[in-house]
Amino acid sequence: MKQNKVLFIGLVWPEPTSSAAGKRIIQLVEFFLNRGDQVIFSSAAAKSESSFDFSTLRGGTTSLSLRKTDSLSLGGGTSFTSLRGGTTKQSQNLVTEFPIELNSSSFNDFIQELQPDIVVYDRFVSEEQFGWRVREVCPNALQILDTEDLHFLRAAREKAFKKSEEVDLYNETTYREIASLLRCDLNWMISEAEIDLLTNQFNLSKTLFQYIPFLEEEISTANFISYQDRKDFIFIGNFLHEPNWQTVLKLKKEIWPRIRKELPIAKLHIYGAYPTQKVWDLHNEKEGFLVHGKAENAKEVIAQARILLAPLPFGAGQKGKFIDAMQVGTPIATNSIGAEGMFDQEIPGIKSDDLEEFVQKTIELYSDEILWTKSQELGVKIHNEKFQKETFYSNMEEQIQFLQANLEKHRQQNILGKTLQQTNHNALKYMSLWIEEKNKK
Repeated sequence: MKQNKVLFIGLVWPEPTSSAAGKRIIQLVEFFLNRGDQVIFSSAAAKSESSFDFSTLRGGTTSLSLRKTDSLSLGGGTSFTSLRGGTTKQSQNLVTEFPIELNSSSFNDFIQELQPDIVVYDRFVSEEQFGWRVREVCPNALQILDTEDLHFLRAAREKAFKKSEEVDLYNETTYREIASLLRCDLNWMISEAEIDLLTNQFNLSKTLFQYIPFLEEEISTANFISYQDRKDFIFIGNFLHEPNWQTVLKLKKEIWPRIRKELPIAKLHIYGAYPTQKVWDLHNEKEGFLVHGKAENAKEVIAQARILLAPLPFGAGQKGKFIDAMQVGTPIATNSIGAEGMFDQEIPGIKSDDLEEFVQKTIELYSDEILWTKSQELGVKIHNEKFQKETFYSNMEEQIQFLQANLEKHRQQNILGKTLQQTNHNALKYMSLWIEEKNKK
């Protein structure tokens, strides 16, 4: 199997300690490194203190073929050294980081030099911004979109929640995201429920989608903290993500007062990156509602709690907090939205959409050691059966090889995608070129 050049175009620089989306994209990078591919991660966003350090992804050395003299300037003092021909240099870092610019022909120059075999878009917005340039300069590159979750589904549910109305999936984001899905050769979906929605309700071809959940190592109960050594409840989630903020409000106003009445010495610990003042204002020691901000180590704080509380009012995709909870043996109290895409009939804890039933089942789970232990053990079983990375690596590898060998035929069969590449391509292209010219002035 030949070594591929894999270009990731990140919507942001990944922050795996702040969000599940950051964790997810790192797992996909690791998949390609495991194949022996050369990975270049790019993004037009600014880095933060929490941005992932790709130099920590080590597993030996990788060969970078560098030309001795050519260096391509992309502005701002940044340069990219060609990865074609010439001498070979051994590097300890398996991933090359490279900043790119929006609405700039410098990106075309960059990929012209790089000539990636595979391009992975991090969420549909990245494909909208850069996809037309990739297709124009590198038409033979296999283009993969990792959706993270369906943005239009989450947005529609959020609107319905806030306006107390039925969910309407037909909105501007829906048309934009589905167009992006159709323009790509393959879409990695984190939820089977979302594949069903796209293929059944929207009648999209199943050949465009592949189910890839969180990709995890096998776990056991060996190092779990015991029931007796745990106490209290926890919620954790990035506060830039609206479902997390609404969940905390729901806990504060509706759920926690009822639980606290039955368990007067218990506390609820709220953790999450990027808390605003309105989050901190919810802190109330008398009520046992404690806001801590970002956890330095999410799994450590989840492991101390007896139950993870996560009755999500809306959302989509899989929930990284649930993966963390199963990995440290913390049962989960959630609802249908939370369980969607992760748990079918079996729940490593409790699930209910009825407020009073949710509260009573949660109190029972917290107080009953036998029930709690069974939920913990079920979490290990579900985790190892549904999220082991080795199970999915072979399927991912097989699909990539098949598409690379049959790319033109695959694209011809996706007539809607080819149509959208022609029409949307020009609209996105000329809008971007107009912005680029405007910026020059």
